[in-house]
Amino acid sequence: MHVLVLNAGSSSLKFQVIATDLERIRSDADERLCRGRIERIGGEAIVTFEKPGAARQKFTAPIRDISAALDYLLRWLVSDASGIAQIRGTADLHAAGHRVVHGGELFHESAVITDEVLHGIEECIDLAPLHNPHNLKGIMAVREVLGPATPQVAVFDTAFHSSIPEHAYLYALPYHLYRRHRMRRYGFHGTSHRYVAYRYRALRSLTREQTHIVTLHLGNGCSAAAIRAGHPVDTSMGMTPLEGLVMGTRSGDLDPAIVGLIAAKEGMSASEVETLLNTQSGLLGISGLTNDMQVLQAELAEHEDRRVRLAIDVFCHRARKYVGAMLASMGGADAVVFTGGIGENAPAIRAQICAGLEWAGLKLDEARNRETAGREGVISADGSRLAAYAIPTDEELLIARDTVRCILGEPHPS
Repeated sequence: MHVLVLNAGSSSLKFQVIATDLERIRSDADERLCRGRIERIGGEAIVTFEKPGAARQKFTAPIRDISAALDYLLRWLVSDASGIAQIRGTADLHAAGHRVVHGGELFHESAVITDEVLHGIEECIDLAPLHNPHNLKGIMAVREVLGPATPQVAVFDTAFHSSIPEHAYLYALPYHLYRRHRMRRYGFHGTSHRYVAYRYRALRSLTREQTHIVTLHLGNGCSAAAIRAGHPVDTSMGMTPLEGLVMGTRSGDLDPAIVGLIAAKEGMSASEVETLLNTQSGLLGISGLTNDMQVLQAELAEHEDRRVRLAIDVFCHRARKYVGAMLASMGGADAVVFTGGIGENAPAIRAQICAGLEWAGLKLDEARNRETAGREGVISADGSRLAAYAIPTDEELLIARDTVRCILGEPHPS
């Protein structure tokens, strides 16, 4: 089955085409046919296209909206220019799988998209007003361009965290606010945490019940999860993706009274303060330079800029603090797993986060850590009581697999 995996944003469309079926899933033989993204939708868009064994292609095209972006993508995929022998017409795309950020309390696993499911996603818009509307546009674009007969599946960022117990997901607010408005911790990056937990147990030949780990998804967005017996029992992100770790442009945890103080001192509305916390804070806010950790590391090496050093130190301190919190929450673990763009590719950041975790039994192997960038492997020293791993995430693969399983009515073992 050829699955078109889509992640629709406000002005972007990330895509992959993955060939998979139940037999390929069982043998870990899925095939990625292509990947790419369309950015700056609404004007002269930038299209990036990658295919295994071929040079990356990048070009521009006038694209007005998500539906036009999908139409452009499909025409490209079936053209000779794409060079994908398996896709010669839209009939060769058998299903679509969508990343949907928020499933609230309605969706505890991936779901075949019906009118009822669409209504449920719409009900969660208040919980994710920056994401769910665009995810819905991607779904409707597939209906419009490929037709209603093409099966579609929604894979929710929040679904993996639905096993978190009540005492871990409730805020200490008046209980009626939870009953009326479902104000609680939901957690995000669930597909990433689920994938690396699956890869960890595959690497170690463990069962789900034997999987006790803390996972750190570190990228422009960052989150931690405590996974006991293969199921999350706690996580750092909250009702929205703003809570928890320091991120590229998001503040993470702060004193709630700061929101009102900023509003009063700076003459800003609550909405404007929320925008500041989401888009002007984190690494960008502290450094005053960029939200890109790679650029910050290069700048630090060249100029030893104090604010750049401070941004990195705050980032690593908060991550280390959350590792300790997750270990306490779950009563100890066997390993810490790093993933995401920073977690996979920044050995120096991993080392700084792990420094001071010797009390928990974690000791990095400097050579292993340094050499493990962009690939999976153990980075802790032999005999380390708490192991450490770097495992590249692959949310798109899991979305494709969930799409196949949902359509065929199979359970979700990963």
